[in-house]
Amino acid sequence: MARIFVALLLIAVTAPLALAQADRKEALPEELEGLEINPVMGTQLNLQLPFVDENGKKRKLADYFGRGKPVILTLGYYKCPMLCGLQLNGLLDGLKDLDWTPGQEFELVTVSINPLETPALAAEKKQNYIKRYERPSAAKGWHFLTGREPEIRQLASTLGFGYTYDRETGEYAHAAAIFLATPDGRVARYLYGIEYPEKRLRLGLLEASAGEIGT
Repeated sequence: MARIFVALLLIAVTAPLALAQADRKEALPEELEGLEINPVMGTQLNLQLPFVDENGKKRKLADYFGRGKPVILTLGYYKCPMLCGLQLNGLLDGLKDLDWTPGQEFELVTVSINPLETPALAAEKKQNYIKRYERPSAAKGWHFLTGREPEIRQLASTLGFGYTYDRETGEYAHAAAIFLATPDGRVARYLYGIEYPEKRLRLGLLEASAGEIGT
């Protein structure tokens, strides 16, 4: 598992190189088979997928779309020992530099890929990040969800997000990226790695808001 994490971290930090290698159809290291991210620009998300929010309430993805706002989606899990935290921390750094706030100009939805994680754990994670964000109003626009295995797998598959569970360690292996979607739920853009500068976030949100699909 340690080898997998190191490999994933290298890809996260050097995403452009990883994408270039993918374009040349070079074989991935054995440890990374099935963990790649395959872009599916323009694909419509199933907005009827059911999840549970940090308050224990049943929700559908549709609850966060259709408001005329773009949506940032992140997939990871709340007890992740390292990579998920690095990714959310990088996103938080970008959000702090952005003068837009979740719940106002866009929605932000974080989904756990671990079906055993609970709403209580999601609430704890949300409280921690909202406190660090230092924008209390963001609580109404940053949603932390848990769900069942079939719905999680369907969402991940639709996004082209590969991940796997290691029974020996009890941890999940996955790559790092966030997903930007249009207000009507189409996949608009991928931002790879563990750093999301303000300019990249702003441009991606502007494009998604206008219904533009990236290449």
